[in-house]
Amino acid sequence: MLLAFGVVFFVLAKYGWPAIIDMVEKRSDFINNAIKEAEEAHSQLENIKITSDEILSDARQKQLEILQEGASIKNKMIEDAKKQATVEANKIIQSAQVSIQKEKEEALKDVRKQVAALSLDIAEKIMRQQLKHNDSEQMKLIDKLLEEMNISQS
Repeated sequence: MLLAFGVVFFVLAKYGWPAIIDMVEKRSDFINNAIKEAEEAHSQLENIKITSDEILSDARQKQLEILQEGASIKNKMIEDAKKQATVEANKIIQSAQVSIQKEKEEALKDVRKQVAALSLDIAEKIMRQQLKHNDSEQMKLIDKLLEEMNISQS
C-alpha cells in the first residue's frame, strides 16, 4: 500500500500538482488583476464624482448669477416702464388740462354771446314797451340817451 501511495503521489506530484498549482496561480493572477482594475475603476469613479460635483457647483453658481441678472433686468424694466408711464400720464394730464381750458373759454364765449343776445332782446322789448305809449316820453328818452353818449365820448 505504501508503494501504491508513493506511485499515486509521484504521478500526482509530477502531473497533477503542477497543473493544479498552475490553475491556482492563474486564478490568483486573474483575481489580483480584477482587484486592481476594480480599484482603478473606483479611483476613476471618485475622480468623476469630484469632477461632476465641481461641474454641478459651477452650474449652480452660473444659474444663480443668471437668475440674479434676470431679476436685475426685470427690476430695471419695471422701473423704466414706471418712468415711461409717469411721463405719458403727465402728457395726457397736460393735454387734458389744455383741452379743458379751451373748452372752458369756448363755453364762456358762448355764454357771453347768449347773455348779450338775451340782454339786447330784453332791452328791445323794454324799449318797445316804453316807447309804445306816448311820443313825448319817446323824445325824452332819445334826448337822454344822446346826452349820455356825448358825455361818455368826451
